[in-house]
Amino acid sequence: MKILIRLPNWLGDVVMATAFVNAVKAEYPAAAIDVIIKKELSGIAQLIPGINKVHPFSKQEYPGSGGVYRFGKTLKAEGYDLFFNLPHSLSSFVMAWATGAKQRIGFRKEGGLFLLTKAIKKPVGLHRVDEYIYLLEYVTGKTVAQRTVALKADPADIPETVVINFNSEASSRRMPVDKGRSIINALTAHFPDLNFAFVGSPKEAPFIDELLSGLDNADRLHNQAGKTNLKGLAELMAGAKAVLTTDSGPAHLANAVGVPTIVLFGAGDENNTAPYNKETLQVIRYGALECEPCVRNTCKLYGVPKCMEMLDEKRIIKALSLYLNYA
Repeated sequence: MKILIRLPNWLGDVVMATAFVNAVKAEYPAAAIDVIIKKELSGIAQLIPGINKVHPFSKQEYPGSGGVYRFGKTLKAEGYDLFFNLPHSLSSFVMAWATGAKQRIGFRKEGGLFLLTKAIKKPVGLHRVDEYIYLLEYVTGKTVAQRTVALKADPADIPETVVINFNSEASSRRMPVDKGRSIINALTAHFPDLNFAFVGSPKEAPFIDELLSGLDNADRLHNQAGKTNLKGLAELMAGAKAVLTTDSGPAHLANAVGVPTIVLFGAGDENNTAPYNKETLQVIRYGALECEPCVRNTCKLYGVPKCMEMLDEKRIIKALSLYLNYA
């Protein structure tokens, strides 16, 4: 049997989908499992154990609905028996149909029902990991007991380092500059023996430069934004003592490689999208505003997200101390 899985389009969702990939492998142990992944995220696919073949998809190379269809057609000769579609979009349905897979399974969306052979009503209120696995459970009629979100990354050699990610695609989840500077100064004062590596994409490097400009203990603050690819970022996090991060894709990446992870939540709803592995996770949110969580990408009430500005440095230090064996 040959199975093709269309992975989601965002880093955090791809990481959460690793539990689905693992569950499919367990259900179909003799099958060859291939994946389609957005080209910009393809470095993550090589960290998911058990994948047979990776098909990177680029919207720039295959633009529009016609491009999606043409890309799907390039996979028709593979002769897939099963296509699991995780994105909830019409374009992904078109891609599924174009592959010619015998069974095409995904969540129902108006206008695209005829493109799938089995369209399932999307469940409400589940964590994203459980939502994806629901798709498999519905098809097989079996309960998936083992739900493991995991990536395999070789730890980088970065002794006594905490990795910090204060970025997010959504401004409502990004750390405000002044608050970030306050947190960093509090951390370097409380943990005098630690280095702090700040990560992000190339376009986020100026934001990190602004955060770090003129701060105390600058010799222990290192801007790594734009200096790693996704595989390198996973390895950097795997080698850290802990990761402190906003609600973002890198939060899921850190949690999936097994490093202790502290996530600072603003607009997002941790019940649906927090990193899944609770054994090495702490979630911190302010929690005293009526608007929390608003799940908006921008703060409509305050401009700069007040839920992030009101986070308590002492709570963050306490959470980090539990993982670092500090008093």
